[in-house]
Amino acid sequence: MPQKNQHLVNILQLNLAVMLISTSGALGRYISLHPVFTIFYRCVLAVIVFYFFCKWQKISLKVDNKRDLLKMILGGILMGGHWITYFYSLQYSSVAIALLSLFTYPVITAFLEPILFKIKFNKVHIGLGLLVLAGIYFLSPEFDLENDYFIAIIFGIASAVFYSFRNLLMKREVERYNGTALMFYQILVVAICLFPSTFFSDFDLVLDNWKPLLLLAVLTTCIGHTLFLKSFRNFSITAASIMSSIQPVYGIILGVIFLNEIPGFNTIIGGLLILSAVIIESLLSIRNNKA
Repeated sequence: MPQKNQHLVNILQLNLAVMLISTSGALGRYISLHPVFTIFYRCVLAVIVFYFFCKWQKISLKVDNKRDLLKMILGGILMGGHWITYFYSLQYSSVAIALLSLFTYPVITAFLEPILFKIKFNKVHIGLGLLVLAGIYFLSPEFDLENDYFIAIIFGIASAVFYSFRNLLMKREVERYNGTALMFYQILVVAICLFPSTFFSDFDLVLDNWKPLLLLAVLTTCIGHTLFLKSFRNFSITAASIMSSIQPVYGIILGVIFLNEIPGFNTIIGGLLILSAVIIESLLSIRNNKA
């Protein structure tokens, strides 16, 4: 396949991953379980699907050394923190607020990647990250811990921090391990860590939510996150993060269709700023590939 066409395929694959991941917003709002219970059962279902998929596709689950295993365990802990805080954000607000506050993570990543990997700061990425941050500014309510939207944004930013560190941690691992295998171990760690929560959950309520939990496990977790992790082979973490900023747009559209959550004027302005950063980064990525 010509290099130009392959680059277009890479961008489309990344956008498909982001669209599937964005289903977590509407599903997270729809599922009537505590966030910890939701994440646990999501991971249990996803672990089962991943395991049989790896056996079917003959994907090796072998870990080469203890250092890599430690990274996968840490990656799982960070992923669990990301998911739980994000679902708390969804409970306190709307799909739009939770998703857009989560997307401070490209800004965080833009500053962390050069520090952790000892590479030169890319001023363009930092500028685009700030554009995303300007979009978040339009969501800010009064700075009051009694305000649910403010609490939701705090949880969203915490989720962004966990997600940034997890993505950066997996940057080197995705070059040596299959993305599906990496996701399998990370969600297995999350499931093990959250297993004690089963003693406090109402299993009848879990059964009532089995359909959206299955969709969350298969569409969002298994397919979406695996494709996104694989995209790190084709883009820098920062570039993938900024291009994936279209996720709130997808998520908001799904929220409107399935939950009738109509975003306000400020939310639309913030979303447009974020989408602008996505388009600019995509165009720059194509131009750099041609060069």
